[in-house]
Amino acid sequence: MTAGAAAAIMRRRERSGIVTEPFEIITVDTDRVACDGGGGALGHPKVYLNLGEEGRVECPYCSRLYVLREGARAGTHAH
Repeated sequence: MTAGAAAAIMRRRERSGIVTEPFEIITVDTDRVACDGGGGALGHPKVYLNLGEEGRVECPYCSRLYVLREGARAGTHAH
């Protein structure tokens, strides 16, 4: 297959049909979380994430999905 033919196939492909599952779903009680990818040699730099009004956020490094526990209120922070 030539590069032009491969590019034409990719252009025709339905992009909205691509669905990926999160690496891991973590239920939390606060709207701010810290993620380090699990730490150790396979982790990533620690990042702090806000769950926002939707009550969920995905880590940009490891794709873990943090979801606010049902009944928990956004705006409450762990100390």
